[in-house]
Amino acid sequence: MKKFLRNNGLSISFFLLFVISFVGQVLFGFVEHNKDLLEDGASTISLGSYFSTGHFIESTFENWESEFLQMGLLVVLTIFLQQKGSSESKDFDKEEEVDREPSSKRKNVPWPVKKGGWILSVYKHSLSIALFLLFFISFGAHFYGSLKDENEKLALKGLQLETASEYIGDSRFWFESFQNWQSEFLSVSAIVIFSIYLRQIGSSQSKPVDAPHMQTGE
Repeated sequence: MKKFLRNNGLSISFFLLFVISFVGQVLFGFVEHNKDLLEDGASTISLGSYFSTGHFIESTFENWESEFLQMGLLVVLTIFLQQKGSSESKDFDKEEEVDREPSSKRKNVPWPVKKGGWILSVYKHSLSIALFLLFFISFGAHFYGSLKDENEKLALKGLQLETASEYIGDSRFWFESFQNWQSEFLSVSAIVIFSIYLRQIGSSQSKPVDAPHMQTGE
C-alpha cells in the first residue's frame, strides 16, 4: 500500500480534492437551486432529483468543458509555439526527447508502438485526441444542461420553451462558456509567463532555482 501511495500520490491527491470539491458543489448547488425554486413559487426537490436538473448538469459540465479545452490546446500549441524562458515551453534551440520518432526496439515500449501501423499513428496523438473528445462531450452535456435549465425556468413562468436550434445562439449559453474559457486561458498564460522569472523548488512545473531566466524548459 505504501508503494502504491508513493507511486500514485499526485493523482490520488487531486482525485480526492476533486471528490471533496464535487460534493461541495452538489450540496451547495442543491440548496441554491431550491432557493431559486421557492422564489419562483415552486416546490423544493430532493437531493436525488437534483442530479437530473438542468442546474446540476449545466453547472458541472460548463466547468469540465473549459478545463479539457485548456489542456487540449496547451498540449497541441506547445508542439509548435515557444515561450522563451518558460518551463512550459520546449527549447527550440535543441532537439527535444518528445519529438523523437517512436521505436519498437526500445525497452518496455507501450504495445501500440510494438503494433505499429494506424494504431501507432493514433497513439502518437492519443493525448490530444482524448482531451478534445472529452471537451466535445462536456460541451454537448453543458449545452443540454443549460437548455434544460432555461426551459425549466420558462415553464415555471408559463412561457414558451426554447428548442435546441433556438438556444444554440442564446447569449446565456455563450456567456457561460466564455466566462469559463477566459479564466482557463488566463491561468495558462500566468504559469507560462510566471515560470520565466519565478521558481518553486522541488516542483516539476518550475525550472531549477538557480537557472537563468531565459533558460527554456524545465
